[in-house]
Amino acid sequence: MKKNGWRQWPLLRQIFEGGDGTGPEAMTERTRTLAPKNEKTQTFRSVCPYCAVGCGQLVRVKGGRVVAIEGDPQSPISAGALCPKGAASHELVTHAGRETRVRYRAPHAREWRDMPLDEAMDRIARRVWESRRDTWQANDRRTTAIAHLGGATLDVEENYLIKKLFTGGLGLVCLSNQARI
Repeated sequence: MKKNGWRQWPLLRQIFEGGDGTGPEAMTERTRTLAPKNEKTQTFRSVCPYCAVGCGQLVRVKGGRVVAIEGDPQSPISAGALCPKGAASHELVTHAGRETRVRYRAPHAREWRDMPLDEAMDRIARRVWESRRDTWQANDRRTTAIAHLGGATLDVEENYLIKKLFTGGLGLVCLSNQARI
């Protein structure tokens, strides 16, 4: 051990130099140079995607990547608290196994294939209009062939607008919301 090598051990520094173990005498060289994990990050307010409570989240982004998600202490709903699922939502967006592309398996096919997002959206829109056209009940001005289940994180205003669009615009009668179920 080098001369005065004992000074690198925080416990021995506390014994010989004094201090209560909460100051610099308790730090190693590595801990002295540590910076907060959220230093130099952009912060975005969001809502937890899991249930109807709508707990506030702070999403920390550095270099275009999500580096942390934590409870928002200014949220009037959760005051910074998150359930275990909400607290683990960082994994939801950063896990290596997360699908980030549209996958499609044709009827009776055994294999999945990648599909461009534009093609998938066009296919969905076309199928909605075809289903509506083929099952339209003109006397009642409705279709029962299409249903909509809204997500729990939608607020009352968003659900109201969706209901108006889908009932008045498309004639759907099968509507519900995850928050109500």
